[in-house]
Amino acid sequence: MDLSNLKPANKSTKNRKRIARGTGSGRGGTSTRGHKGAASRSGYSRKIGFEGGQMPLQRRLPKFGFTNINRVEFAGINLDTLQRIADEHGISTFDQQVFIDRGLVSKNDLIKILGRGELSAKLNVTAHAFSATAAAAIEK
Repeated sequence: MDLSNLKPANKSTKNRKRIARGTGSGRGGTSTRGHKGAASRSGYSRKIGFEGGQMPLQRRLPKFGFTNINRVEFAGINLDTLQRIADEHGISTFDQQVFIDRGLVSKNDLIKILGRGELSAKLNVTAHAFSATAAAAIEK
């Protein structure tokens, strides 16, 4: 063994480009940044959606639609879901806590009972809103 056949231990070196380490490295000079311009300077970061000065896509497309800031969203629960829970768990009184425990809504949701399905059991239901068909079916 002599100096001519020394080499680093296995996995002790990283195989990556070392830029800005002189012209002899092949990556000196401009250090892969090109000549002049913002991208050649430190601190440069391109804005999201920047297309090299071309009008960006989000500015070329028209704005459309309307968002009502006063919209009230309800979590809908159908009658067939109530009937299934009543059959499986023997529950006849439904309130917000029952729906939360069954994982149908989260604690901040407003609940609306919808009219899909049939009721065969007598149920006592408390919710924030009812559709007309659901209210008629529950009262019946």
